[in-house]
Amino acid sequence: MDHFEYRGGVLHAEDVPLPLIAAEVGTPVYVYSRATLTRHARVFRDALSVLPRVHLAFAVKSNPNLAVLKVLAAEGYGADVVSAGEMDRALAAGIPAADVVFSGVGKTAAEMRSALAAGCGQFNLESEEEGEELAEIAASMGFVATATLRINPDVDAGTHAKISTGKAENKFGVPYDRAAGIYARLSGRPGLNLRGLALHIGSQLSKLDPLEAAFIKAGALMQAIRAEGFAVTHMDLGGGVGVPYKAGEVFPQPAEYAAMIARVTDGWDATLMFEPGRLITGNTGVLLTEVVRVKQGALHPWVVVDAAMNDLARPAMYDAWHDFSAVTPKGETMTANIVGPICESSDTFAMAREIDVVARGDLAVFRTAGAYGATMANTYNSRPMVPEVMVDGAKWAVVADRIEPSTILSAERVPEWLE
Repeated sequence: MDHFEYRGGVLHAEDVPLPLIAAEVGTPVYVYSRATLTRHARVFRDALSVLPRVHLAFAVKSNPNLAVLKVLAAEGYGADVVSAGEMDRALAAGIPAADVVFSGVGKTAAEMRSALAAGCGQFNLESEEEGEELAEIAASMGFVATATLRINPDVDAGTHAKISTGKAENKFGVPYDRAAGIYARLSGRPGLNLRGLALHIGSQLSKLDPLEAAFIKAGALMQAIRAEGFAVTHMDLGGGVGVPYKAGEVFPQPAEYAAMIARVTDGWDATLMFEPGRLITGNTGVLLTEVVRVKQGALHPWVVVDAAMNDLARPAMYDAWHDFSAVTPKGETMTANIVGPICESSDTFAMAREIDVVARGDLAVFRTAGAYGATMANTYNSRPMVPEVMVDGAKWAVVADRIEPSTILSAERVPEWLE
């Protein structure tokens, strides 16, 4: 469910007509609904309330906008971060450092030091070498780093290959059959408090079966490690449940997910940690764009919009689907290709798709763009960095400015020896 709906033939974000935002901010622009964001955060949180001890950390990578993080902080979410920059964003939004989980395979020594100094609540270790380095750095600073060991359960998540993270050929975690030995060797090291296991097998999962299989393997490993006399008090189960991008798609609901978790983890006696991202923010946003022109093609017309792959990369990267809707539909449809202005053929949003009839100057939206949208944007072809807007009822505000090419150019220098 979201709060983008037609009123009087015009698409609104909550109580704000989208043409108003386009007129004042320009296009392309991301538009987020606070009501949708809050609802999704609460539905997920409430579903997991059936579990005895839970910690929620929003996956910042899915949407790191400061206003988004501020809303989620108010709903009791911590943050799952994968860089010092994401950590800074979480802290700036008011998320306590103790509620931050630092994940990722490439944490640098500098990032470890800054996170330790800030009071980071948990590091998810991706290798034995990382654990050794973190322990040494923490001890040298007079700290004890709290950590879990991320395992790779070698479970196929059944998702796109580029967002699969739990198979043996993926770079994440330590091999399942080596995890117990690594856990034993890292336990008790000065500067390190290893308290549990972590896993995350992929993103945009459409079924619960792969997650259940991975959690069962994690539970067996937890019991084996405990049997050797080591403490396991926390189990970080990651995220990954997907959202529908087009009509007819069916994905697990939070209540179904929670019921599966309750059944699989019965008797674990551990704090369960979750890191949802797309599930919270996916339907929170749309990318508002304007039709530049409709170009006649050999087979179908080309609808050229002012948004491009640098603004919304998912279709180019993953062949991902985003519904395309006219802001003021005319009641008729057309079959067309939807493309952006960037100078390569991958700047394509859809081919031979039935869409609302649009013409030059019409506004349209790419839906379900609140996750992995603006966060993956760039300035390819020296285009502006796309701005972001948040709507709250009848109120709205720009929450990330459009960064013009001139601003980016001002940060570059020509050395005097090229003059």
